[in-house]
Amino acid sequence: MTDNVVPLFKDPTSGTYALPGDIAPPTPSAPPPGRPVQVWKRSGQAIRAAVTDERTRTAVRLVARHGMYVIGGTRITAKRTWDGRTGSRYERMIRAAESAGNFEEAKEWEDRLTRFRAARHHRRMDLLKAPQDAVKSALYGTGLTVGGLLALGIVLAIANEDITDVVGPIAAVIEAIRWIVAVAIGVWGPAVTIGPWVALLALWGVGRHQQTAPQWTLPAQQRDDCGAPITPSIVVTALRDLGIAPLRGAIKEMGDAGAAMLGPIRIAGCGVEVDVTLPSGVSTAEVQGRRRKLAENLARHEHEVFITLPTAARTVRLWIADSGALDEPIGPSPLALDETLTANYKTGKAPWGQDLRGDTALISLYQRMLLITGLSNQGKTAALRALALWLALDKTVEFRIADLKGVGDWRMFLGLATTLIEGPTDEHVIAATEMVEGMVAEMERRIQAPPGSTFPPLVGIVDEAQVAFMCPAIGADKRPYGGSKATSRYFMACRKIHNQGRAVDVILWEGTQDPTDQNLPKLVREGAHTRASLALGTESQARMALGDKAVDGGAAPHLLRQGLDKGTVVVATDGIQIPAGQASITVRTHYIDTDTAAQIADRAKALRTGLTTRSTITPAEQLDPLADIQAVLADAPRVLTQDVLKRLAALNEGAYGGWSFIDLKRVLDGTGAEPYKSDGRMVIGRERVARVIANRPDEGSTSAAE
Repeated sequence: MTDNVVPLFKDPTSGTYALPGDIAPPTPSAPPPGRPVQVWKRSGQAIRAAVTDERTRTAVRLVARHGMYVIGGTRITAKRTWDGRTGSRYERMIRAAESAGNFEEAKEWEDRLTRFRAARHHRRMDLLKAPQDAVKSALYGTGLTVGGLLALGIVLAIANEDITDVVGPIAAVIEAIRWIVAVAIGVWGPAVTIGPWVALLALWGVGRHQQTAPQWTLPAQQRDDCGAPITPSIVVTALRDLGIAPLRGAIKEMGDAGAAMLGPIRIAGCGVEVDVTLPSGVSTAEVQGRRRKLAENLARHEHEVFITLPTAARTVRLWIADSGALDEPIGPSPLALDETLTANYKTGKAPWGQDLRGDTALISLYQRMLLITGLSNQGKTAALRALALWLALDKTVEFRIADLKGVGDWRMFLGLATTLIEGPTDEHVIAATEMVEGMVAEMERRIQAPPGSTFPPLVGIVDEAQVAFMCPAIGADKRPYGGSKATSRYFMACRKIHNQGRAVDVILWEGTQDPTDQNLPKLVREGAHTRASLALGTESQARMALGDKAVDGGAAPHLLRQGLDKGTVVVATDGIQIPAGQASITVRTHYIDTDTAAQIADRAKALRTGLTTRSTITPAEQLDPLADIQAVLADAPRVLTQDVLKRLAALNEGAYGGWSFIDLKRVLDGTGAEPYKSDGRMVIGRERVARVIANRPDEGSTSAAE
């Protein structure tokens, strides 16, 4: 009966009982859509957050740093041991001396290697006889020791009248040996356990002292510290990692790891200097073109590394500043410190500042035309004025000055210069042109004087000369005052002085900003014997300022930091001492403020008597913004408003340097010449401005000339 019983099973879906074959297998429930993706996404985010957390990075740096200390310490210790046991050190020095062509030094190192090998041979031969000598020494020592102890025991036995004292000293020595063995057995276990850790700690200490950990593993405050001293290995590594394949390959193939490339590292002012002889296949231009990367490899900022070309072929000279040294002031000018200081135009040199070595930069001004340029507000006027103030202490020098900015930077020369023009208008440009033409007339008079005639130096200074070159005014003879053509009066007067003025001590100095071919013509800038540049925007401007030769030789005023390197000039001239083989030198000029400049000028005035200055000065309230806007528009039918603002700032930094679009709009509102849109951009029309000026009352149109 029991065999016919069929068990029933409960259907889990319906809750009823049925035969086993009638129950459908349960359908697995599908997971909610998107849930696995969300789980994985959350897990990935958690992992990413954990990995990128600063605490994780700090822990990884900590482990990597101390691990590299141990590895580096092991490597250094092994290398020291290997060098001490073998002649590899001598062989390395021989290869380095041969690579440098110093065969005398190579011979000396070879002699040292021979003596080392001979001494090592003697030591090894002595080791072969050491066991025999050790056995003999042990036997002799044991016999003498036992005999001595027995003699001591006999003496004690006689003294104490006790025969047992004969073996007393021997027994005491045996007991001491037993205690030594017992202590050694007790210490041996902990020593075996602690010894490897002590050795590991010693290797870690060597690695930490030698700083074998990579830069990225260091703490933040140490990673940001760029003041690491410059060593030969650091320089070679920096060159190797420049990304120049032939240079990297050559360094790897050198037996001395590139040491033969380097000359001695010399202290040079607030930094160090080293000459690097490049291997064949690597040009100096390739290294110069990677200045920023080289500076970063040396843990320096770009402005703290200078690359120049000395006379030796395939050689670059690196000057590497101490970290932050170039941001420190250099101190006041000797003109401000020494009230007894005088000048001599012919034989003296002006104390202009300091070079990068920290040495005083003295520059000769004798029969040298001068051009100084740079971006606005970089210290151009102060640098140019410092030279004029020194030269003013020579009472034989006559000055004629035109300041086409007109904000009082040269006002202290009132009563010191025979001519002083201050103002940015066309009328002032006309006066400046007539001043330079008067210098031309004086030059021609001197040239035609009888042979042997001598004349006092005549120095003409035109500051903001770009205003003169951009002036649209036309004279009664239909010749323009500005421009760079043969018909331009100012341009031709400058060219004539550049051509012949030097011979009769008629000298022209010009200061200009943001040079272009329009505001500083090629023939004028190349007529200057001394060319100096402050910070510039582009390499093409640097070539305009200093010439191709200086820039190709390493001069880089375009790499100076605008606003931070104020007063730092790159100079190309034979009037200043430049290291052999270089085409330029960088000078950090002394800053002389306006009040101090006035005091120096007063000392210079005391050297002169009966001097009257013919002055043309325009107060700020007499400026004519509409006329200046018309001047900067020139011949263009319309100009973008931002370009008008830039041109106004170049025309008169003091008056328009801080102008914004609101100021421009305020001047033009209600005049009929308001800015308007052209192709979606705000512009100012030339015809509208000209119409407004033409319809102004006469007293308004002449206000700029009064």
